[in-house]
Amino acid sequence: MIWYPYEQMKTMREPLKIIDAESVWLKTSEREIIDSISSWWSVIHGYKHPVLTEAVKAQADQFSHVMLGGLTHEPVQRLSDKLRNFLPGDLDYCFYSDSGSVAVEVALKMALQYYVNQGERQRTKVLSLTHAYHGDTFKAMEVGDDEDYHFILEAYGEKKTVFHIPTEIPALEEAFEKRHEELNCLIVEPLLQGAGGMRMYDAAFLKRARQLCDRYGVLLIFDEVATGFGRTGNRFAADLVQPDILVLGKALTGGYIGHAVTVANKKVYDGFYSDDPRKALMHGPTFMGNALACSVALKSIELFEQEDYMAKIHRIEQITRREMEGFEAPGIREVRILGGCVCVEVKDADSLKGYQQFAYEQGVFSRPFLNCMYAMVPYIISEEELMRVLRTMKAWFA
Repeated sequence: MIWYPYEQMKTMREPLKIIDAESVWLKTSEREIIDSISSWWSVIHGYKHPVLTEAVKAQADQFSHVMLGGLTHEPVQRLSDKLRNFLPGDLDYCFYSDSGSVAVEVALKMALQYYVNQGERQRTKVLSLTHAYHGDTFKAMEVGDDEDYHFILEAYGEKKTVFHIPTEIPALEEAFEKRHEELNCLIVEPLLQGAGGMRMYDAAFLKRARQLCDRYGVLLIFDEVATGFGRTGNRFAADLVQPDILVLGKALTGGYIGHAVTVANKKVYDGFYSDDPRKALMHGPTFMGNALACSVALKSIELFEQEDYMAKIHRIEQITRREMEGFEAPGIREVRILGGCVCVEVKDADSLKGYQQFAYEQGVFSRPFLNCMYAMVPYIISEEELMRVLRTMKAWFA
């Protein structure tokens, strides 16, 4: 029996069975539907993309996986070289894992050990944001701030190593002034907080965070698992403000295979580079640097560059703003748009009950959560297809 995610198994509705998928379309036995959320924001090139599919097949004909413990291979070397050139500044040092949540765990472990290696053992605390979501593994849950997902942590009582602040500069400045001596890092979802409610905020907060981290010697971590590869209208928020550690996942492989990477700058990497074996990063996911994942990730990045995906994303945002900006209806609190994301926040989550079935009948797959109806479409979507998604969202309120 399958145990499904985020569901009460006793009361859940029967999931849709997908028998085929191509471009932006999912096919059930009854109909074809547009995937308006890109399989949890990962399938940026759509389904069954010939270039990505061929990359997987070609690599599988050689070998699918070898461990990185004492071994290496060309796909992981080529992807690392590509990321070194693709990412801003000196974000050059790639540590791979098999999911975004684990990659966040690695980033947090890096930040803590960076200071332990320097003898600063008092820096055990993490600064995070209210409404943050960084994954469902335990440390990722702890730095998150979403009781709807992580209420289980209440069993442990009050958090002792994480402090949460809103995305407001005065709160940021106050936190650094009071706690900088005990902080090892500030971790944020930059510009767009995803599962915490599709909350959007200004880059000025990130710029001030960078200044304060530099002043007080605190590492800055960007969790761009959801925001990376253009979702905010920027290639990466790290292009605007460079973190010390960057976490990528989801769209890294175009949604073909689970894979993630934690990328450190030279300062962080040098904090582990030593003759002392105890200063090494003692972490090693079995499937890190998986050859299939690295091969398809490399082709995914090449497609992103060669086919000018930033122009595609700007077109999506332009159409979305034309159709959704200023849209009002009873029960709507706010419509928010950023890059390839649109969110309709309602006042009462109950008002979205039934929307998923309604959207299905209109030929759209959607999965509202909390009090948010949203879309994060594949970047290859046509204007006609995008219009169907947006009109379906508006029609619900009519």
